Amino acid sequence: MVEVTVYVETEINPTEDEEKVRQAVNTVLGNAEITVKPSARGSSLNAEAKGQDSLIKLRNILRNDRVRDAARRLLFKSIRGNTISFYLNKQVAFAGHVSFCEETAESPLGPLRFRIETDDAEQLVEWIAEKTEKR
Repeated sequence: MVEVTVYVETEINPTEDEEKVRQAVNTVLGNAEITVKPSARGSSLNAEAKGQDSLIKLRNILRNDRVRDAARRLLFKSIRGNTISFYLNKQVAFAGHVSFCEETAESPLGPLRFRIETDDAEQLVEWIAEKTEKR
């Protein structure tokens, strides 16, 4: 196992239910310590989780939704040194699935911003989104 710390940030808009936003984060991230603070446009939610096991939910969703190969390509492109950064659609996460998106355009309520710090980013991506076998 590699050393892993996962950070998730998102805005909670005035029109959103804070509990639903928390649930969206908890759907894809395990063992998260969540804090909510007031911000200029509502509230800001920050979550932090440690350990590779905190990514098991994300890994399982990628497997169940059969999007591992696409996720794998995107995650490898998202590596910068020992950091993996990507965005997930908040509403899709709430529904128990994942949809990678751009920072703003594809997620009207704002995305879940993930930053994963690890001592071996490539090995972690191999584990999160293992290559599927072509038959």
